[in-house]
Amino acid sequence: MKESTVNRSLKLALLAGLGLSFFAGATYAPPAAAQVSVGVGIRVGPPPPRFERVPPPRVGYVWAPGYWRWDGRRHVWAGGYWVRARPGYRYRPAYWVHGHRGWRFHEGYWGR
Repeated sequence: MKESTVNRSLKLALLAGLGLSFFAGATYAPPAAAQVSVGVGIRVGPPPPRFERVPPPRVGYVWAPGYWRWDGRRHVWAGGYWVRARPGYRYRPAYWVHGHRGWRFHEGYWGR
């Protein structure tokens, strides 16, 4: 194969892996010791995630997908952004969890 074909294949594999880790991270509940979360439960759940076109990969960075944040009155979309990669760690995207006291938001974080 040509070098450009190999590079393109690697980029596609990376994007597919990032997409899978986003969906896996959305259902992952990290151990309490791995993350500190301070917040208040709200009654209104977030809307479905918006579609975002992921930009081409950047060497040394990981794509943090967009998420709905609570501004005190309503959910507001926060667009995705690049985060500097941390060797040996995996980025866990921000997510919402519904519990007995309402919806609770968890910031994105780096885990092993």
